[in-house]
Amino acid sequence: MIIGIDGNEANVDKRVGIGEYSFELLRQFSKYQISNIKYQIYLKDKPREDFPKENETWRYRIVKPHKLWTQIALPFDLYFHRPRPDIFFTPSHYAPRFAPMPAAISIMDISYIHFPELFKKSDLYQLVNWTKYSVKKASVVFTISQASKNDIIEVYKVPENKVVVTYPGIKEISNFKFQISNKSKMQNLKLLKEKYGIEKEYILFVGTLQPRKNIVRFIEAFSRLVRGPVGSFPPASAPQIASEMRAVGNLSTSATPHMLSLVVVGKKGWMYKDILNAPQKFGVKTKVKFLHSVPDDDLPNFYKNAICFALPSLYEGFGLPVLEAMKYGCPVLTSNISSLPEAGGNAVLYCDPEDVDDITKNLELITKNLKLREELVRKGYEQVKKFSWEKTARETLQVLEQLAKSS
Repeated sequence: MIIGIDGNEANVDKRVGIGEYSFELLRQFSKYQISNIKYQIYLKDKPREDFPKENETWRYRIVKPHKLWTQIALPFDLYFHRPRPDIFFTPSHYAPRFAPMPAAISIMDISYIHFPELFKKSDLYQLVNWTKYSVKKASVVFTISQASKNDIIEVYKVPENKVVVTYPGIKEISNFKFQISNKSKMQNLKLLKEKYGIEKEYILFVGTLQPRKNIVRFIEAFSRLVRGPVGSFPPASAPQIASEMRAVGNLSTSATPHMLSLVVVGKKGWMYKDILNAPQKFGVKTKVKFLHSVPDDDLPNFYKNAICFALPSLYEGFGLPVLEAMKYGCPVLTSNISSLPEAGGNAVLYCDPEDVDDITKNLELITKNLKLREELVRKGYEQVKKFSWEKTARETLQVLEQLAKSS
C-alpha cells in the first residue's frame, strides 16, 4: 500500500497552525515501520533539512510547476506517474482537483465562514471555493475538534461519519530541559532580560497577530487591569513566596497590577495595524512588548516565567498554545467558545471573549489568586496527558488504511 501525502504545508521555515500539524504528522508517520505501507511525499520544492530522511518506505517526489499546483501539476502527476498511491492525503483544505484514487483532507477550522471580514478577498475566495470542492471530493475530512466537526457538517452538509476528529498533540522542544529549581528559574529570567528586555512580571499571549485572536480587546482589558487602583492586590507573604518557589517556578505572587507587563509573542498575520496601535490607544504603550520572532527553544522560558497565559480568541480550531502553556506549568485564561473548552477542560479559567469587562475580571482573578493558579497548574499537567502527536498520527493512519482497503 502506498500513501501519497501533500507535504507542502510542512515544508516551510516557520511552522505554525496547519504547518505544525502537517510536519508532526509526517514526523510520526515516518516512525511507523509497517511492512505493507510505503509513503510518497509530494512537494513543490526539495524537503527541508529537518524532514524525515528517505529510505525504502519513505520517498519524496518534487512536482513542478508551482502555479496552480493542486489544480494542474499534482493531478497530472498522480494520473501518469507510476506507481500510483492507493490513497492521497492532504493535511490541509485543498485536495488535488482530479485524482484517480480516494482522497482525504484536513480542515483545522472554518473561521473564514464565521469571520469573512477578517480575511483578504483573494484568500477568502480561495478558502471558500477550493475548500468547497475539496470537501465534496474527499472521502474523509479530518479535523481537530468536535466543535470544528459540527461546523463542517453544518456548513458543507456532509454525513457525520465522513468527518473524523483527531485531536492534535503538543510541540516538543528538542533542546529544552524542564527544570524547576530556583537556580534554573533565575537563569531563565536572566535570558528573558538579556535577550528580550523583559524585566517585569508579565502576562503572556502567543499567537499570530490577526483580528480573530481578539488581541485589541485583550489589550483594552489589560489596560483596565494595570491602570486600576494601586495596591488593589494584597502583598505576598513570605510563606506564600516560599510555597510558590517550591511549586513550578512561575507563580510569583507579586503580581501587583500596575507593575505587570504584557508580552505578545507572534508573527504579523493580517489586518494587524489596529493590534500594534492598541497599546498607545489604551494608554499602556510602555507596558506591552511585541516579539514577532522567538525561536521555539526559547518559548518554554516565556511560559514558565509568566504570571499566566491568555488566549481570548473569538474562534479557534483547537488552540494548541493552551496545551503548551499547561505543559510548562503556566496557568491559563482562555475563551469559553468554539473548541477551546475541549482543549482546556477543567484546567483553565474561562472568559467571554466579546466582553472586555469579563476578560478584565478574570485577568484580575487569575493574577491575584495564588491558590487558583496552583490548582490550574496541577490540573493542567493532567489535561495535557490526553494529547500527543503519536496518538494523532496513529488514529489518522488507521482511517487512511481502512479507506484505502475499502476502495
